[in-house]
Amino acid sequence: MKITEALHAEHVVFHNLFDHLETALPATGSLAEVHAMRDMLTSMMDAHGQVEHTLLLDPLEHCIDQFGHSESFHNEHEEIEQHLASVKATDDLNQAKQALTTAVLLAREHFDKEERLVFPLAEKHLSEKTLLELGQRWKKEHHADTPAKAM
Repeated sequence: MKITEALHAEHVVFHNLFDHLETALPATGSLAEVHAMRDMLTSMMDAHGQVEHTLLLDPLEHCIDQFGHSESFHNEHEEIEQHLASVKATDDLNQAKQALTTAVLLAREHFDKEERLVFPLAEKHLSEKTLLELGQRWKKEHHADTPAKAM
């Protein structure tokens, strides 16, 4: 499996999570629930972002710079992180919901941008062999985090 295919599959999971959060947040009745949603999203995005940077964005950094998107990608990440942090920083339920909703919308837009720009860029500028090798590294890293099944 190529790294672009693996990361795209992760994006599908995120888009489903975004859909769920957008549907569930308006009916959420407690700050603790909003914090739990935020914590889950933050944890998943941190893990995904680390792998994505190491295995895809770093090898493409020179290309992304040439197209003038490197700074905007970094700014988008920071903006999402700020909204996620503000969920924890407030004691107001409605403000927490709004901050998390904004973070979800920004993350969705960012993921869409990666799918439209970064994945095709990788397919164009990295060899098939490199894409497959990076996919194997992704697989090894994911299986290293998976607990062994009990017999």
